[in-house]
Amino acid sequence: MRPVSQPHYHLTLGISPLSSLLMSEDERFGLDRSVRLLGPLPLDSGASLAPVEYAYETYGELNAERSNAILVCHALTGDQYVASTHPLTGKPGWWERMVGPGKPVDTDRHFVICANVLGSCLGSSGPATVNPATEQPWAMDFPVITIADMVRAQAMLLDHLGIERLHAVIGGSMGGMQAVSWAALYPERVASAVIIASAARHSAQNIAFHEVGRQAIMADPRWRGGAYYADDDPPSSGLAVARMAAHITYLSEAGLTEKFGRRLQDRPDGKKGAKTFGFDADFQVESYLRHQGISFVDRFDANSYLYITRAMDYFDLAEAHGGVLANAFKGSKTRFCLISFDTDWLYPTSESRAIVHALNAAGAEVSFMELSSPFGHDSFLLENPEMNRIVDGFLKAGEGR
Repeated sequence: MRPVSQPHYHLTLGISPLSSLLMSEDERFGLDRSVRLLGPLPLDSGASLAPVEYAYETYGELNAERSNAILVCHALTGDQYVASTHPLTGKPGWWERMVGPGKPVDTDRHFVICANVLGSCLGSSGPATVNPATEQPWAMDFPVITIADMVRAQAMLLDHLGIERLHAVIGGSMGGMQAVSWAALYPERVASAVIIASAARHSAQNIAFHEVGRQAIMADPRWRGGAYYADDDPPSSGLAVARMAAHITYLSEAGLTEKFGRRLQDRPDGKKGAKTFGFDADFQVESYLRHQGISFVDRFDANSYLYITRAMDYFDLAEAHGGVLANAFKGSKTRFCLISFDTDWLYPTSESRAIVHALNAAGAEVSFMELSSPFGHDSFLLENPEMNRIVDGFLKAGEGR
């Protein structure tokens, strides 16, 4: 194993990263932390970022050998609150079905880390954080980032925590992009990788949907070139439309039909399922999407949405390896588990199979399962006992290796 570099850092508004070794069981679960790493962090664009602010949560206890750490990577609009209450929405953690005591990612056995990705808006460096050169929010002066940049920043965080090797890295959707990138960029630091409902590159269709969302944000008069922070008047309408368009891609036609069909809304005047012959939300599915958009703007930053969707669009793991995906995993000793869903048309099973074929060509150890679900791409976030069993068995099989 190559030596782990030690960046310069100091803590801000956080808990000492190794203090969980001395805390009670209750205190160890869901620790909200922040750290400032002085860096610099070189970026794929040729720019560099310094310092790097990181907000993250930890669950469980790091063992004496520091060998039981699992990094959970979140999706586009996710955050570090994987298994604890979200401070803005009050909702449970986004993957409490998967992470916790006795669950597949078992916090009784593992030290689980989930960090807000670079470019996001829940405490990590992004367009909403302060540019030290101007003492104002970065806004659109924040450098454009990639998925690989996010992973390198996570590696800096693990260096700071003194964790040289991960028992596993796990992620779904954009989190899966980070997980597979971890295995390609730092194979000696990853024992196992779980990649769920994801892909090794963004397709033209994926890019097209993201561009619709970005244009909706930038067409909102309140966007003002990204400089809306001082007025506390963000482009909420544009961001809501972007969320609505994206949310359609997370669902399946069968799921939408079963849940909503063409059913009409009941009217405030007491009329049941009546058409207004106007442009209000007549259909239940319209009302659902509007709710998704409105609730989203209360917890997410519009500029962060621009930056993270651009990072996803730039993602093509084979690009840096002569266009041959197998070259990204050459000589890898990492164990891989890939899971896809039969109704996911955003990242269909063919995308997971492309990664599996590349891993087979590279001689890597890989298992793969396509699961049946009516819920489309969002299936990885919902109750799925078979997915839980697969992840649980895979992680347990890797212990002691």
